[in-house]
Amino acid sequence: MASVFANFRQYLMGWDAESRPGPEVDQFRSGLATPQFNGVVRARSTSAIGPAVAAVRRDLAGLPWWWWVGPDSPEDTADALRRHGGQELAALPVLVRSLGHPADTLGPTGQDGALAGLRVETVRDGERLAELVRTYRTSMGIAPGLEPEMVRIESQREDNADIVRLAAVLDGRVVGSTVVINAHRVAGIFLVHVAEAHRRRGIGAALTVAALRAGQERGMRSAALVASPTGEPLYRRFGFTTLSEYRLFAFPA
Repeated sequence: MASVFANFRQYLMGWDAESRPGPEVDQFRSGLATPQFNGVVRARSTSAIGPAVAAVRRDLAGLPWWWWVGPDSPEDTADALRRHGGQELAALPVLVRSLGHPADTLGPTGQDGALAGLRVETVRDGERLAELVRTYRTSMGIAPGLEPEMVRIESQREDNADIVRLAAVLDGRVVGSTVVINAHRVAGIFLVHVAEAHRRRGIGAALTVAALRAGQERGMRSAALVASPTGEPLYRRFGFTTLSEYRLFAFPA
């Protein structure tokens, strides 16, 4: 469990080139006006949670942000945040599966199940990176004006040596995305998105297979992800099981 949540912290904090673990909280600030990429990913103690909450609210003033509460924070963190104005938004399951023999990463029928003509490509930079960002930005409902800065941050992350970006390409266009961060012996899978017009055609399954293989090729021992309600059934078909959960909190302005 410790490796999984260390992997997740590295991914989220990588959205802020200047983020470093702090004495009270691990905080990241991308500057993007969307809560997925600003916030707190761990509290180290709740003994001084009031001053910590106040400091975070000052640092992130003017930006939307979330406070992520997982098992790497003290057990009473959620209650402490509520006492200081936090409002719980959601509880999201954290799913894991081991990475064994390469054949084990195939779909439940033993086949990739990819749509005819679909291929999954590794993306490094250039126009394909912009297309990949555009795909998940649109799916997440993030404003178009943030796209250039998202591309810049993706291209300049300090941990890019650990990251594999995958694009599902159909008829020459990117129609799906995922990002795999290989760190702490875990393949952390993020930003699995399929363009709305192409959903329910096996593209999410093809991306999941490719993500698992990318982790295996890097020698990772397990794969992990935070599942949305719509994605959870797919991941369970691939053998993912519940490890824990993240609880998301927001603080009204």
